[in-house]
Amino acid sequence: MTIKKANSSNLASPVSISSTIDIADAKAWYLREISNINNECYIDILKHIVNNEEKYIRWTTIESPILLWKGSTREHKYHSYSTNIKTLAKEKSITLDGRANGPAKAAFDFAGGIRPSRYGSTNTWYCNHIYSGKYPYLGKINTLHAVKDGNHFTQSCGIVALHPIANAAFDEYPEFAWYLRALAFLKYKYDPDSSFGRPNEFGFIDGVVPKIIDNLYERNEKGGIK
Repeated sequence: MTIKKANSSNLASPVSISSTIDIADAKAWYLREISNINNECYIDILKHIVNNEEKYIRWTTIESPILLWKGSTREHKYHSYSTNIKTLAKEKSITLDGRANGPAKAAFDFAGGIRPSRYGSTNTWYCNHIYSGKYPYLGKINTLHAVKDGNHFTQSCGIVALHPIANAAFDEYPEFAWYLRALAFLKYKYDPDSSFGRPNEFGFIDGVVPKIIDNLYERNEKGGIK
């Protein structure tokens, strides 16, 4: 595979998955893929994570997709939430974070996601976009970089909480990244890269449409927060 020139997000990688995913048995596909890694210790760790998913991976508990803030991206250093989102957050006892990745964390929280506390830090588990702009699907050049897309940055079904060990695996191993993407498809019908079907503008197949909590463009047109 040709290595693309690295950018500021460090998305280039010398490795990729080697076979198409068998969506009927994603775990078996994953185990076959990681067997190609030339280090038994790393293979054991990657097996352990997937064999104990509940210890390392947390998805949203509300399976219906929520797009918290259509049009919002992580391009802004700070975010100002609308009155609508603030009101709903107060009703659900959700703390809103105005920093760059705050809206994505809020989307995860609104969809019932839980971010456990860490052992060696006062922070919680990492809240990651599974479509990170890294590791295109087999035969493709690009993959969705969700933080730059207003239809995906605050899409609850594209966000997962990962234990720091699993977070490192997600960034390092395309096999694990695509295993998570396969699970998102199986759980939510979320497939923004059209790897398993033909998605709509929000990245879903089979007619699934997210509930949009707020729309950046509608608020701008009405003179709201820009």
